[in-house]
Amino acid sequence: MTTAPTNIQPHAPLSLRGLEGREVPARVVDLGSGRPFVFLHGLVGLNDHWEQSAHALAPHARAVMLEFPLLDLQGEDCSIHGVTELTVRFLERHVREPAVLVGNSFGGHVALRVAVERPELVAGLVLAGSSGLTERTTVREVQLRPSREWLVEKIGELFFDRSKMNQGDVDRAHRELSRRGGARAMVKLSRSARRNHMGDRLSQIKAPTLLVWGKQDAVTPPEAADQFNKLIRGSTLAWLDRCGHAPMIEQPEQFAALLIEFNRSLAATAASPR
Repeated sequence: MTTAPTNIQPHAPLSLRGLEGREVPARVVDLGSGRPFVFLHGLVGLNDHWEQSAHALAPHARAVMLEFPLLDLQGEDCSIHGVTELTVRFLERHVREPAVLVGNSFGGHVALRVAVERPELVAGLVLAGSSGLTERTTVREVQLRPSREWLVEKIGELFFDRSKMNQGDVDRAHRELSRRGGARAMVKLSRSARRNHMGDRLSQIKAPTLLVWGKQDAVTPPEAADQFNKLIRGSTLAWLDRCGHAPMIEQPEQFAALLIEFNRSLAATAASPR
């Protein structure tokens, strides 16, 4: 495998032109070398949420964390289609070889769309609590000025072990959703994702796919994982017990171990005679 050159440094600023013609800033962390794994976060996610797993993967592969300010997006950019297009432009211009897309929640949905629409950009998929099929959402309850107590409860629902919930994430979500634009973007992105049901398109995915699911995921429940496993041909499903919607936060060591093993399996497949 060749490794595409990169001049992106950890925490480097980057901007991409979206469907609206505006420059959308992105935060990129690029570690290691080898087969690229590109990490895509959920609606209130950050690169920080992948950090422990990405650093564990970096001695074995190239780990690229991509963070967009989703709740600042406007117009066409503020949609599942808009974020997919931004991701495609990043892959084309800055990764420049087929990548394993690692997506959680909304980020998993984006990864699925890229795999269907631009399969030449995708070497594999790792989906953790991905939306796109079945999702239990509280978006209808999003308040323009939510109380911190309300957010503690709603964010807490993402976890099996609520002690893993970072209070800094609650504070950040409170700030962003207290802005009228932030709350509206959350609703718009969530609604666009719900309307974009992927069930009829998953059979088109040819990339090797690993599903990593928390057995106690209350947002994209276990039956969603079973559906993905049934509809994506040749996919593998790994369950994590005592784990909710964000396995890379609740069980980062186990999540990283699965990524490393998946990378080995891709290398073995590539090396086997055809």
